[in-house]
Amino acid sequence: MANTRMTQTQLVRTLAEACEVNNKVARQMLDTLASTAITEVKKNGVFVLPGIGRLVRVERKARMGRNPATGEAIKIPAKKTVKFRVAKPAKDAIVPPKKK
Repeated sequence: MANTRMTQTQLVRTLAEACEVNNKVARQMLDTLASTAITEVKKNGVFVLPGIGRLVRVERKARMGRNPATGEAIKIPAKKTVKFRVAKPAKDAIVPPKKK
């Protein structure tokens, strides 16, 4: 069984059909959403997609790690990264909670 995923072109077509606009406008909507998300996370540290989840900037602390090849202890510096946290309604719709 081949695992196929939706391509960007397919997403643009689906969005265009659902909103009754042409593909160019649908692609502009996606590009605007992406650039807005990046701008908001840079500025505020969070961008919320209602019903889907939130994009969050996270600051990781410095820590000690190990080089897997030599086993030598190394210092991993502090850094900023981005995480996507899935909203509970989306998670429950995709993976229903276990019944007790």
